Amino acid sequence: MTYLFLAPGFEEIEALATVDILRRADIDVTTVSILDTQIVSGAHSIPVTADTTIDKAKLDDAEMLILPGGMPGATNLAATQRLTDALTSSKCRIAAICASPAVVLAPLGLLNNKEAICYPGFEDKLKGAKISENVVVTDGNVTTAAGPGFSMEFALEIVRLLKGEDKADEVASGLLLL
Repeated sequence: MTYLFLAPGFEEIEALATVDILRRADIDVTTVSILDTQIVSGAHSIPVTADTTIDKAKLDDAEMLILPGGMPGATNLAATQRLTDALTSSKCRIAAICASPAVVLAPLGLLNNKEAICYPGFEDKLKGAKISENVVVTDGNVTTAAGPGFSMEFALEIVRLLKGEDKADEVASGLLLL
């Protein structure tokens, strides 16, 4: 199972474009509210209904954990103990975009000695990481991306990792990106 986490103040484009593209690729992605309610408002006051809440999600069966950015969304993700426990104990793939690589992953040591990227201006928080020149980068089990303008590339990288290059190209073509 692939899980994408929604916290108050999440970046809507990063979350919803990613979910849309993963579902086009037939990836079973579940949106997870970090709240005790399924409705979460994003950084631009757009309410989104998550598939489930974090207390009901079975995070131990995760294939991938995905963190959209946005502020204060990334800060709210970092303050969610069940999520940070899952991130540090799981051997699954992790993907984070925008502020989340710097605000959530780096403080947990998950970017140590890995190439990573984040939203411009947050690079000083990428402690332990080698800052990438790429807008989307995968190093080992961790994928990071720069921000909202690269949401589709971020999602297509996840498709490539989980379903292969052909599936990523098929979805990109259907989106008129190729």
